[in-house]
Amino acid sequence: MQEIRRIAIVGAGRLGAAMAAALRAAGVEVDGPLGRGEQPRPDAEAVLLCVPDRAIAEVAASVPPGPLVGHCSGASTLELLGSHTGFSMHPLMTVPAGRATDFVGVPCAVAGHPVAAALASRLGMRPITVADEDRAAYHAAACMASNFLVVLEDAAERVAVTAGLTRQDLLPLVRATVENWDRLGADALTGPIVRGDEGTISRHREALRERAPDLLALYDAMAEVAKR
Repeated sequence: MQEIRRIAIVGAGRLGAAMAAALRAAGVEVDGPLGRGEQPRPDAEAVLLCVPDRAIAEVAASVPPGPLVGHCSGASTLELLGSHTGFSMHPLMTVPAGRATDFVGVPCAVAGHPVAAALASRLGMRPITVADEDRAAYHAAACMASNFLVVLEDAAERVAVTAGLTRQDLLPLVRATVENWDRLGADALTGPIVRGDEGTISRHREALRERAPDLLALYDAMAEVAKR
C-alpha cells in the first residue's frame, strides 16, 4: 500500500483544518490547508481537496499535472477530478469548528488510488468501499444520522425552554437513547406512540401549536414515521 510523505490540502474550512492537523500528527508533511487558487508545492505527492462538492471540478482543474488528486466528498465519484489519477476519502465523522477531531476507529469511504486507504489507515480510520451507485444513499444516511439529529435536538431544546428546561436537562436522555439505539436498533423506540396514547400525542400537538407552531409539521412527520 502506497505511503505518502508530503501532501497538500486545499480548503481551509473545518475538514481541511482537521485533516491537516491529523495528518501532521501522524507524521505526514502537510502543505496547507491552502486557499482555493493557491498552488501546492511542486514536491507534493498528492493534493487533497477539502472543498464543497460544487467546487471540486474547478479546483481539480487548477492543479498542475503530476501529483495524485483526491477529494473528501461523500456523495461524489472520481469523475469530478478529470484527467488526474484520482482518489477519494470521506471520514464518516462530524467535524465541528474549533475542536480537534479524533479519527481513530472512524469508517472512511475510500475510492480510486490505493493511497486513499493508506492515508485513512495512517489516521487510524477503517477504510470501507462504497460503490459509485451507492454514494448518494451512503451520504444521505450520514446526513440523516448526524445533521438531522442536530436539527431534531435543537427543535426539542426550543420546546423544552418554554417549559423551563435547558439543553443540559435533555442531554442524559439523548445519550441514553443513542446508546439504546446502538444496542437495540428500532426496538429502542419508547414513548406515547409505542403505547398508542393518542390523547398524549394530541396534547403534544396543542402545546406545539401554541408555543412553536413552525415545529408542528416536523412533529407530525416524525410521529408518522415512528408509527410505521
